[in-house]
Amino acid sequence: MALLGVFAGAALLLTFFGVYSVVSYAVVQRTREIGVRVALGAAPADIARTFLLRGATLAAGGLAAGVAAPALLTGLLETLLFGITPFDSATYAAVAALTLLVTLLATLAPARVNPTVALRAE
Repeated sequence: MALLGVFAGAALLLTFFGVYSVVSYAVVQRTREIGVRVALGAAPADIARTFLLRGATLAAGGLAAGVAAPALLTGLLETLLFGITPFDSATYAAVAALTLLVTLLATLAPARVNPTVALRAE
């Protein structure tokens, strides 16, 4: 059981690194756009809000698929589960909350860009 917990933790950690890197890369690709917006007078809060909304939308879609797939496949795995219910809502909620938090942090980190650095980047 301990070994299974270690592998589950490693899988969760790899998921967080993957989500963070993909979302962060998507925001970094738009560095020039962020620089232009800031140079034209957009408030940093507005830029952060825009990227947070996009990140939250992507995370919500991914979380919906990530919760729906195991819910549909529990019939196949029910014989392998001992001591827990197939629909452990606390586990689903904790993983969803952590994944959403990582996604939002990945969205916010690169959104704070100095406009002169961003415009000189290309």
